[in-house]
Amino acid sequence: MSIVSALIAPLTGVLDKVVPDATERARLAHEIATMSDQHAQQALLAQLEINKAEAASGSTFKGGWRPAVGWVCAASFAYNFLVYPIAGALYGIYGFYEWAEVAPVLDMGPMMTVLGGMLGIGGLRTYEKQKGLTK
Repeated sequence: MSIVSALIAPLTGVLDKVVPDATERARLAHEIATMSDQHAQQALLAQLEINKAEAASGSTFKGGWRPAVGWVCAASFAYNFLVYPIAGALYGIYGFYEWAEVAPVLDMGPMMTVLGGMLGIGGLRTYEKQKGLTK
């Protein structure tokens, strides 16, 4: 908001010189101040319409990318927290110590961000399905 305020301050100074009526000047200053919020809201609504059209598409290429990302996250999560530790323990028991040197441990920081976003989206998707808004 400070960036918007910094950009609006010179405009309100110009309004003081151009518009003599204090009420009209305050109305114009308020309109200028809320313009960026209105634009951000319109952009968000446009993106929501695009998301609706994309989800309604029967094409797997368009509508299937979210499930694909979800499955990649789930597979990575399972590998990092189930497969790798269990396989490492089994290989350690049977004397294959090179497992830890060969098998990579995945960096879950970026993956958790994506997974968290997908779970949030999944919660909204569940709500849509419960309300009968989708097939």
